[in-house]
Amino acid sequence: MRIGVDAMGGDYAPENVVLGAILAQPQLSKEDKIVLFGDEQAIKAILEQEKFDSALFDIVPTSEVIEMGEHPAKAFQQKVNSSITVGFMSLAKGKINGFCSAGSTGAMMVGTMFTVKTIEGIMRPCISTFIPLENGGVAFLVDAGLNADCKPEILDQFAILGSTYAKHVMGIDNPRVALLNIGEESEKGNMMSQEAHKLLLENNHINFVGNIEGNKLFSGKIADVIVCDGFTGNIVLKEAEAMYILVKKQGIKNDYFDRFNYELYGGTPVLGVNAPVVIGHGHSSPKAICNMILQTEHVIAAGLVDKIKSEL
Repeated sequence: MRIGVDAMGGDYAPENVVLGAILAQPQLSKEDKIVLFGDEQAIKAILEQEKFDSALFDIVPTSEVIEMGEHPAKAFQQKVNSSITVGFMSLAKGKINGFCSAGSTGAMMVGTMFTVKTIEGIMRPCISTFIPLENGGVAFLVDAGLNADCKPEILDQFAILGSTYAKHVMGIDNPRVALLNIGEESEKGNMMSQEAHKLLLENNHINFVGNIEGNKLFSGKIADVIVCDGFTGNIVLKEAEAMYILVKKQGIKNDYFDRFNYELYGGTPVLGVNAPVVIGHGHSSPKAICNMILQTEHVIAAGLVDKIKSEL
């Protein structure tokens, strides 16, 4: 497989991205190839500095970069030779099997919608995040911030997307799906949550176990997949990140809280689109970039897109 990587994406690109690719390359099979999109001279200079054979990568030269502060749609359309735009065009043409970037999230989503587009039947794609659990595993939360306003039918689809990912990428047989709510009873929550609960209960494509409250998120005793709207999911994500930073500031060394470090997960897949796309954190370190690339490889290898189409 060919894994496309935006070498110019992120606050510390291209150095951290190339260093992350160097870390990831030995962990991939011999049949896999990392394709770097970006400033060829800068990429090769870093590889030479690290005494790493540039022949182990394919490099697609680009001359423009979509910056974090730019208008995503305008930048994607106007900067036709940017690393993100060229990367997505290559993905749409089948020249690469998946694409990942720690660059502008907005530009990545615009690129996704303009090129590979959503799977037929999907009302809205979503992004996800991992929740470290007390039992040593992780739960999968969807949506993590892409769709602030949702209808019950959209949450019902999120459940299918999350369950399919958990089964085929995380290797969880018959994953338990729960709806994030303010109480366990079916009649709790706002109108959207109550109607979504009814739909999830009738959905025979998932193993719905009911509502889950915020204080049970990290136990691992209730759910493997947690469904919510992007507004709520993003608050959960930011609170988890803040918890890790707070513990670090207190000088506390704890194996469980160390697992809240985003570097361990690398990136979040965009679910519900026609090709594997993974978005990383803007502050990504080489370790985080490495795991973002490996995450992309896992999604490609699992045939996630075809699995989701089959479920629909």
